[in-house]
Amino acid sequence: MREKIKTSLFFGVLMVMPSINSFAVLAQQPKLILQITVDQLRADLPKKYRHHMGGKGFNYLYNSGVEYLNANHLHANTETIVGHTTLATGATPAIHGMVGNIWYNRSLNRLVYNVEDENFPILSKNADVDKNVEIDPTQKKARSSGRSPVNINVSTFSDELALFTANKAKIFSVSVKDRSAIAMAGHKGKAFWFSKSSGDFITSSYYYDTYPSWVSAWNNNNYEKFYENTAWSLSLDKSKYLMADKDEQAGEVKFPLFNNIFPHHYGDLSNKYFNTFLTLSPAGDELTVKFAKSIIEEENLGADDITDYLSVSLSSTDYVGHVFGPSSLEMEDNLIRLDKSLANLLNYVHEKVGLENTLIVLSADHGGADTVAANQSNGLTAKHVALPDWKSLFASSSLKNKVKDPSSVLLSYSHPYVYLDHKKIKQLGLDLKDVQQELADILSKNESIEVAIPSYKIKNGIHPNNSIYRSIANNYNEKRSGDIHLVFKPNYFINDMDGLKVAAHHGSPWRYDTHVPIIFSGKCIESKQVTKNVSTLDISTTLAAIIGTKMPSGSTGNILTEAINTLTPNKCLPAATVF
Repeated sequence: MREKIKTSLFFGVLMVMPSINSFAVLAQQPKLILQITVDQLRADLPKKYRHHMGGKGFNYLYNSGVEYLNANHLHANTETIVGHTTLATGATPAIHGMVGNIWYNRSLNRLVYNVEDENFPILSKNADVDKNVEIDPTQKKARSSGRSPVNINVSTFSDELALFTANKAKIFSVSVKDRSAIAMAGHKGKAFWFSKSSGDFITSSYYYDTYPSWVSAWNNNNYEKFYENTAWSLSLDKSKYLMADKDEQAGEVKFPLFNNIFPHHYGDLSNKYFNTFLTLSPAGDELTVKFAKSIIEEENLGADDITDYLSVSLSSTDYVGHVFGPSSLEMEDNLIRLDKSLANLLNYVHEKVGLENTLIVLSADHGGADTVAANQSNGLTAKHVALPDWKSLFASSSLKNKVKDPSSVLLSYSHPYVYLDHKKIKQLGLDLKDVQQELADILSKNESIEVAIPSYKIKNGIHPNNSIYRSIANNYNEKRSGDIHLVFKPNYFINDMDGLKVAAHHGSPWRYDTHVPIIFSGKCIESKQVTKNVSTLDISTTLAAIIGTKMPSGSTGNILTEAINTLTPNKCLPAATVF
């Protein structure tokens, strides 16, 4: 009888032990992961203006977290969707498939927008995103109004978190930009983005059949009206700014009413560009943070012992960079206001969840170049690049002996890719590799082009083993990339963004576009600066290691060991010392 009792006790303890161990592990997990992505935040920019900032935004993250000083994207086409998807998946574009904001789909015979999906229309009928924007004026193809993450080929960290918690983790993402929110939400989360048509935060039927009641209520409050008949004015006395004499510079975009000097007026709601002007200023980030706070409140994020996830992608820095340039008075004031928005968000998270219960990671989808004028004033060679004269270029090739109009073999040019008509080249009895090589050779002679490499060489690894070519290979996806990848010389760029001439751009493999901040903060992470080479591929891999999830399916990043909890709970610095 005693033996039976001992045996029963033994197996009873074994049955209980997994629960005890699981609880112990669970108790160490953050209640909330807050992933903050600042669009076009080149790594040096916050530090350039740090002296203006308080202690609860950027400085809180710098002072309390692990800062990686030498963090870079490892792909060549440093655009919004490419960077966000890399941050979300830990995979290169070659693997996750989002090779550019736009690419040519050979099955559909047209250019496609990265997150378009006609199967999942936007829920708001009056809130089509960029409904009048043509993504290729030569083809007159408008973007589909539907949106989903279907084009992302691999899992994100947030997908793995959902699987790890049997879909009990609450996963949300918000941004002004649809592609930013959708990439970070992954396939399992909920994504919201700002409609310039309606001034609402919207989503598609991929995520909901109808809006949650709190979202409808939020939109009905018309928070954008707060900015009606106001202006973006300087936060400080102008004399205190480093860029005080840089309020009006060559190349800045001068919109009617909004202008290119302070104050920048929004106008009233009758102004058809009213909501666009909000996104060209710190107001876009302020609205995004306000909506993010509502997600935390209404969806009870961080309220239990199951780790939840919230991605907040802040887009205003990108728009300000494009319109005014990184070295402008507007950028300086934007970052001062961004710091306040970050402090607002972090303070709210501390009130609702506790920063001691929150793991924060901040990074950027890409950096950005200074304006041509700013570079030239510093003695650097810089230039606005004109689109190639395709007719003349093709006419100078041997194609002129095969077809009346040699340029007819060009399907599309969507930077950085040249897409050729494979069927037509075959019909002409030509070898595709020979055509790619000849055209690449001709393009390479252009004074503005640093690299023109045919895809057959990228595919087969026939290229020099240096960082530029490796980044091009990291961007190459056989089904979506073009026949030739172009890289312009440093500080050379096409002065165009959706048909608008802009002050500055990004999209290259040069360091000013790839160097971004990576900061992990919270949940007993020891504050330090790390100088080793790291990449944005490492972020989702590290998050997976911290939580214990399966690695995202395409991830190739390393675990950032400095970001793993290095302090025992009783030695953690309480966030209340700052907030």
